[in-house]
Amino acid sequence: MSTNANTNTSRRKLLRAGATLPLLPLLALVRPAAATPEDLRAAIAAYTGGAAPKTGKVSFNIAKLIDNGNAVPVTITVDSPMTAADHVTGIAIFNERNPETDIARFTLGPRSGKGEVSTRIRLATSQKLVAVARMKDGSYWQQTADVIVALAACIEGEAI
Repeated sequence: MSTNANTNTSRRKLLRAGATLPLLPLLALVRPAAATPEDLRAAIAAYTGGAAPKTGKVSFNIAKLIDNGNAVPVTITVDSPMTAADHVTGIAIFNERNPETDIARFTLGPRSGKGEVSTRIRLATSQKLVAVARMKDGSYWQQTADVIVALAACIEGEAI
């Protein structure tokens, strides 16, 4: 009986090992979900239709050192008279290292009163943020902000 018990134990070990073997290549692909600087550039280009945004007109109000990345207050202000002929039509916020590059997109018009939006965002880690404003004349303006995040948010596992 002891030979039969040893054979059963060996067989179980072999079956367990064989069952996990096909999963090993997938484990190598699991990584924290994060965008890349290339993803950031691509997202901005998609928003602007390929136009290169100029730097200026946009103010980024966000703390440089963030204690907790789960709810970070941010305000984007665009220098615009907000008249029917000259106003902000959209503001978008992009990031470099969250799972998704688009954080938020806002639509504005002359009745908005001022070219300003405020919200709270989640940040996965220390990274660069970019705010892009679309103007009625078709021009795009941007501002960047580098932030340091002490306690990260948005950390997830993702299989490719």
